[in-house]
Amino acid sequence: MYTAQGKMNRESVLQQYYPTVRRQALSLQVRLPAGVDVDDLIQAGLEGLLDAFGRFDPSAGAAFSTFAHQRIRGAMIDELRSRDWLPRSVRRNARDVEACMRKLEHRLGRVPEEREIAAELDMPLDEYQKLLLDTNNGLVLSYDEVVTEQTELSSDGERQDSPAEALFSGERKELIAQAIGNLPEKEKLVMALYYQEELNLKEIGAVLDVTESRVSQLHSQAIKRIRAHVLDDL
Repeated sequence: MYTAQGKMNRESVLQQYYPTVRRQALSLQVRLPAGVDVDDLIQAGLEGLLDAFGRFDPSAGAAFSTFAHQRIRGAMIDELRSRDWLPRSVRRNARDVEACMRKLEHRLGRVPEEREIAAELDMPLDEYQKLLLDTNNGLVLSYDEVVTEQTELSSDGERQDSPAEALFSGERKELIAQAIGNLPEKEKLVMALYYQEELNLKEIGAVLDVTESRVSQLHSQAIKRIRAHVLDDL
């Protein structure tokens, strides 16, 4: 990847990191509507990679792989946000579920069960589960908006946070960790397999011995629980 002069070669970087870009694009695509083309995500990711290549300063001591990964992911998320593809009705339904979860958790003093959420929303359980499927497509952005720190990176890959922002980020991380720890065991496992082990929905379904649709429902519900908890306490 480096020339004889110790500098990174642009074409070598593109060749080496293309599989990483493609893998991230495919990982995002499984959570998005069918109209989102994976090639568009790959193109955005490659632009993010080139941006990382142009801004990276090896003398700063940061690893290029870490910096590149952040820029690739960020470029794909920016591309999705610019499209505003998520229907308003879906956003509204997702917010209604989160509000319902917050209200029930305060009333019950614990994480509410699916049937309790459905009853509070005055809908049959199967209708609530369908709503979870409908809203799951937008959760890639919801998760990133809550979990990922939305701070700018300087050319050497260091975050430029003020003391107040650093404190806020620390509090948010603690809230997120607490919210994940409070998830029902099956939802907690889905989150671990999806975001840490990077399994797709079908693979997680095989592990849990449930359908791919059921995994999508559990994922959707877990994200809403996390958002309800974090946004309620910030």
